[in-house]
Amino acid sequence: MLLSEIPETDRPREKLAARGAAALTDAELLAIFLRTGRKGKSVLALATELIAVKGSLHALSRCDAHELAASVLGIGRAKAAELCAAVELGKRLARGGTERPVVDAAQAAFELFGPSLQALDHEVLRVLLLDTKLRLLREEEIAAGSLNECVAHPRELFKMAIIHRAYAVIVMHNHPSGDPAPSRADQTLTSRLREGASFLQINLLDHIIVGTAEGGRQPYFSFREAGLL
Repeated sequence: MLLSEIPETDRPREKLAARGAAALTDAELLAIFLRTGRKGKSVLALATELIAVKGSLHALSRCDAHELAASVLGIGRAKAAELCAAVELGKRLARGGTERPVVDAAQAAFELFGPSLQALDHEVLRVLLLDTKLRLLREEEIAAGSLNECVAHPRELFKMAIIHRAYAVIVMHNHPSGDPAPSRADQTLTSRLREGASFLQINLLDHIIVGTAEGGRQPYFSFREAGLL
């Protein structure tokens, strides 16, 4: 169905104006940024296709402009750049509007990135890359696992640190069970990360496990705060 064939009140822009942005589906919100479709496919169908190809809106948000432009016919460099800009604005708003916040402690890291990790139903490992003043350069997802296992190799983590010339890193991963207590595998990974960081002369500031505050417990475990790093 072409956009012109959709009742005017159900078109994304008109729907947003009448009911607010929260009333729109992911595809409808995406269609507003894309603005136009391609020959034989409406902008709404194009947005739906893009989300389907990437698997989810979250997965789409992890793509760079080159990946987006190459993913679906009709998403050129201009559309891809606009989508990446929109995603980055959302990330900065989630961080309180700060472009490059200082992340110098576990509490600061948890406040910035803990909620997004708590929302996941599978385990992921991410790295925060920091400059010499411990300001955030970027956040990178290194590995994703099942509900109870996350397989990561230190070389992938430190490769990103080298590429982006990071002075220091903070490693974060989540426990979907909600219990942030470190497993034996978590302790082994931390030891390997410590050895790799020392060899490469990169400061490993912390390894933080994100859980929930159920039962009044602290919602994260910091290897640095526990004196294990």
